[in-house]
Amino acid sequence: MYRNLRASILSFVFLIFFSFITKAQVHINSINIEGNQKTKNYIILRELPYHVGDNINKDSLIFFNSLSQQQLYNTSLFLVANIRAEYPLPMDSSIVNIHIQVQERWYFIPKPVFKWVDRNFSQWWNEQNHSLDRVNYGINLSMRNATGNNDRLALGFVAGYTQQNTIRYQLPFIDKKLKFGMGFGWQNYKQKEINYTTEFDKQVFLKTIGMVREGYRANVDLLYRPNLFDRFSLQLGFGNDALSDSGFLMQPIFLPNHTKSFSYADITLSLKKINFDYNAYPTRGSASEFTAYQRFSSSSSMTSFQYRKIAAHPFSKQNFILVESNSIIKFVPNFNYSDYRLLGYANFQLNGLEYYVVDGNAASILKTSFHHSLGGFTVKNPIKTKYLTDFKYNFWINIFTHLGYVYNDHPLNTNRLSNTLLRTFGIGLDIISIYDFVLKIDYSVNQLGDKGVYLHSGINL
Repeated sequence: MYRNLRASILSFVFLIFFSFITKAQVHINSINIEGNQKTKNYIILRELPYHVGDNINKDSLIFFNSLSQQQLYNTSLFLVANIRAEYPLPMDSSIVNIHIQVQERWYFIPKPVFKWVDRNFSQWWNEQNHSLDRVNYGINLSMRNATGNNDRLALGFVAGYTQQNTIRYQLPFIDKKLKFGMGFGWQNYKQKEINYTTEFDKQVFLKTIGMVREGYRANVDLLYRPNLFDRFSLQLGFGNDALSDSGFLMQPIFLPNHTKSFSYADITLSLKKINFDYNAYPTRGSASEFTAYQRFSSSSSMTSFQYRKIAAHPFSKQNFILVESNSIIKFVPNFNYSDYRLLGYANFQLNGLEYYVVDGNAASILKTSFHHSLGGFTVKNPIKTKYLTDFKYNFWINIFTHLGYVYNDHPLNTNRLSNTLLRTFGIGLDIISIYDFVLKIDYSVNQLGDKGVYLHSGINL
């Protein structure tokens, strides 16, 4: 009798538990999409954490819909992305239809090119006296979502300081499961001026009447995205870099092989994980990236590794903290100027050191900033189109401090910033608007006592 009673109790508990689980589940009956005139449906469906036929926890549906909206915005394909759940049977809340409404962006953007060649606006304006001789001008023809598959085509024709022609294409998915993609690129360039050395932690330039440097580079990419957040890429490239006689005489160790011309092949492996609420200006989430690079050449191979981590933690809707760490190490068997350029280039920057560069073969930086929302406003667009709605502006104030260290095993006597702790701090105003527009206006102070106002863009993922 005792055994029968215990079995009955267990069966009753199991039935209650099973009933609870069943009621807590919803069945995705359909996913309906509106507003995508060019973007293929499966490109949108690829960004969702659920599919038709899935059974998910009802309490998780709100979170999944919010995540879906986040992912659609971060494709940079849409001005608007709204997602709502509809229950077709009023007496049965276990069946749900997902309704997605999007408004596409303007994908073809011819961009006139007028850009200083220096590392940032402040250096060009103040140190180079905003010389027009140090400006590239031309046009970039950019087509996002060229075939409706979130692919990107870019053509560039640039004259001025650097004569440059580029073509790039990237198709994120080439298989039915939407996991593998491919891309390719080509670039050739000619320059009348080069940064051939560093003195007192600042770039020194050589300018000639004719061309002092020219070269080309080509690459092919294999892309892999197994889920919503992880991205892998394998790039194979080859190229050539050459100096004129005057350039070689001024800096005979500029190129890795210490000659006038350098040919190479390389391979780059990149692993990214991105889960931000908004990639252009994240207030919540994290991103990490690991990059391994190997250059092949008969006399000047080079290996490097880089790891970058960014985390945004909100305390409320008005406040969040952003932390970024970035480290790189290079194994350079043949000391040369090109391979030792490090801090101050690409995404390896410290606010407050805009006028300086630090050469080395290993470095690490740490950035922290506290952000507070000042609110925003909307400017009505008098000429509304489906690609350009009202202009929304949001403003954030931030307080930041940056630390860094660059190790150089071949330091020059005139340079003082390598092999020492780098320190900057400041306050900034961030302006965010449509089409991922981010303008950062910062007032910074560095360890040398330099003070200034500098302009930057976003976090450059």
